[in-house]
Amino acid sequence: MSDAASVSVPATARKAEATAAQHEARHTDPKTVMVGVLASVPQSILPAVAVTFGTGGAAIIALPVALAIVALGSVFAYLNWKRLTYTIGAQDIRVESGILSRAARSVPYERIQDVSLEQKLLPRLFGLVAVKFETGAGGGEDLSLSFLTEEHGEELRRLVRERRDEQEAGEASGETVEAEPARETADEALFTMGPGRLFTFGLFEFSLAVFAVLAGLLQYADWVVDFEVWDPDAWQGWVDGLGLEWDRFGAGMQALGAVVGLLGLLVIGSLTGMVRVFAREWGFLLERTARGFRRRRGLFTKTDVVMPIHRVQGVKIGTGWLRYRFGWHSLSFVSLAQDSGASSHVVAPFAKLDEIAPISAAAGFRLPGEDADWRRASERYMFDSAFSDALGFLIAAAIAGIATSIYLPDWSLLIVGALLVGAGLSAIASVLAWQFHRHALDAEQIMATRGLLSPHSQIANRLKLHSVEIAQGPWSRLRGYATLHLGQAGGEFSIPGVPVERAREVRRKVMETIAATDFSQLESQRA
Repeated sequence: MSDAASVSVPATARKAEATAAQHEARHTDPKTVMVGVLASVPQSILPAVAVTFGTGGAAIIALPVALAIVALGSVFAYLNWKRLTYTIGAQDIRVESGILSRAARSVPYERIQDVSLEQKLLPRLFGLVAVKFETGAGGGEDLSLSFLTEEHGEELRRLVRERRDEQEAGEASGETVEAEPARETADEALFTMGPGRLFTFGLFEFSLAVFAVLAGLLQYADWVVDFEVWDPDAWQGWVDGLGLEWDRFGAGMQALGAVVGLLGLLVIGSLTGMVRVFAREWGFLLERTARGFRRRRGLFTKTDVVMPIHRVQGVKIGTGWLRYRFGWHSLSFVSLAQDSGASSHVVAPFAKLDEIAPISAAAGFRLPGEDADWRRASERYMFDSAFSDALGFLIAAAIAGIATSIYLPDWSLLIVGALLVGAGLSAIASVLAWQFHRHALDAEQIMATRGLLSPHSQIANRLKLHSVEIAQGPWSRLRGYATLHLGQAGGEFSIPGVPVERAREVRRKVMETIAATDFSQLESQRA
């Protein structure tokens, strides 16, 4: 026996042994139990507080209640960990869970679009991650493992991707193929956001969520203090008690107080938005890797998502009415894996167009240039939209005119006039918005944009579209325009108000692009 043969036998045996070990049912990391125990502590606080107030401040009763809740949570955390197993099979990954009633979920590797890692603050203290498998079904993760160590989580993500690539390669060639490992290439940073950019981003993320929370807490303020928060007379009495005499405040001082209150509202709203931005986007890094786009972000909850380039079906560019005036936009991908959240495929949350362009180009999409052949929506569609927007105000004006002439004749003219002004303004807004309601078609892409104060754009590759549908209702058929529905995996792309002849032209050109391509050859080349 040659030396090569003597070496290959043990290597083959080791590989077979490793494969057999992978097919065995495994538990998640034991430290998952400690995460569950600590997570039950905050859940015991509110019941303990309720018992304290319910018994007139008897903390000696509340403490055993809190300890009992933590103990019960600890037992359930252990049982959940003990009864949850996962198996890495040759064709799928299988998860079995349940304490009293068992549930088994199996997902074939070929259905897995993406594998992401998530670290919330508490598991992060133990070096644990949640592994989430996205299949694009129902807009969420179909499978999730909580928790594995960072090393095992990364290893499982790599293994699942290799198995998926093996199956895709085998389907393309008609036989079992062992996927080649990804080519080692240096990661290229495409977009980052430092503290300065996050600070600027936070200024545009104005939020009043903190006031909603405070308002809810104030509902129960009378449990703690003997003061009616929502009683104006109580506040006036409190001011008089300070010796300030409410009646001595002139109109100027009251106006100044209102301005100070408004400024305080703006400051607190901006700080709330800034806290949300720093918590969500801290350490934001988008890289181009051998596997695709890798996005990492998060201060308390860290996420690590990889999006394969060939699974990106389109791009969306959005903005806000205020940030648009300063040139700030956001970029997100439309992927085969449906979004598990509002922003799971956002790759540039706060960027200039010259920063967005290279990211789009890396994904295979080109931003429209000055030579783009833009086509507006039908003028008839503009008129119909303006009329329908104003119609609600006109109906309300008619009803208000009849009602106020009977019950409030002195206010009838004012109310009806305000509604008519609203009808006129809404019609004017529709006409102005029509100026920005456009689409363009070139040899590779179809692009659409809409929006008056905060324009949004969408770009799709003609080759990656699945279908083109021309939809017309009775009125739009009479008026000669239609809505184009472009079949896009992982997202929706519709262009309303397109003249019928133009809609048919777009459908014909897109279908020519699709029909002229042998997709089986594309799959085999990619594999």
